[in-house]
Amino acid sequence: MPDTDTRVPLQVNRMRASGPILILAALFLVATFLAWYFTWFGRGLSDPDISKYLNDTKNPRHVQHALLQIQQRIERGDPSAKNWYPQILTLSSSSETEFRLTIAWLMGFDNRSMEFHNSLLTLVNDNEPIVRRNAALALVRFNDDHGHDELIAVLKPFAVKSNATGVVSSTLRAGSDVARGTMLGRVQQTDGKVIEIRSPLPGKIEQIFRGNGVQVNSGDEVLTLNSDEASVWEALRGLSIIGRLGDVPLIQSYAESSAVTQRVKEQAKLTASAIQAKK
Repeated sequence: MPDTDTRVPLQVNRMRASGPILILAALFLVATFLAWYFTWFGRGLSDPDISKYLNDTKNPRHVQHALLQIQQRIERGDPSAKNWYPQILTLSSSSETEFRLTIAWLMGFDNRSMEFHNSLLTLVNDNEPIVRRNAALALVRFNDDHGHDELIAVLKPFAVKSNATGVVSSTLRAGSDVARGTMLGRVQQTDGKVIEIRSPLPGKIEQIFRGNGVQVNSGDEVLTLNSDEASVWEALRGLSIIGRLGDVPLIQSYAESSAVTQRVKEQAKLTASAIQAKK
């Protein structure tokens, strides 16, 4: 017969040994949940929390979370959203691109605010193309065509230029899809310093002019990017309102292109028709 007296202590010892592991696993799950919960943008914020998060500029996710909550209040017609307009206007001149691009989008949701309108007229001339694009789309909601040229630019290849003099190092090829911030290449200077070239926009590499191993000067065009589908579609929608007759050939080229989705083709047709109907 088996010696049950020696079995029980072994089982107890195993349970005791696994106890700390189970506790650590539980703590890990709790910590993971809390980390997700406190960074989840869907979590509602109280008024004091929104003010606190807007001031926490060292934590971009906090600022963006607060801005999203304010946007939702504007969409609901909640007048309390105006309590944070002064802070939003201050952030619109922040050196942080993420803040400016989010704010440019948010401002379009209150097209009765003259303060937002005036701020957008500045943001549409921002150094960052992603900020300019969001500002241009927001201005459409104000029935303002000051972003017209920027929306047209979305439909054309965007030139990415070198920000240093040296030799290009890159493994990307034409046709590669890139997100905003993707490393497009590096430029190695004569002193050995390496400068990164990152994509300022989401899209697809259309053509490479200076590839791997080629010498470039600062300001030289390295490659061109075609805009991503979402940006093209939004630009076409905006142009259906503020577009001009001279824009129609470019817009129709999208309606007839085999390189774009059916969704973009259909929007291009609608946009061209809307512009022609205004003659």
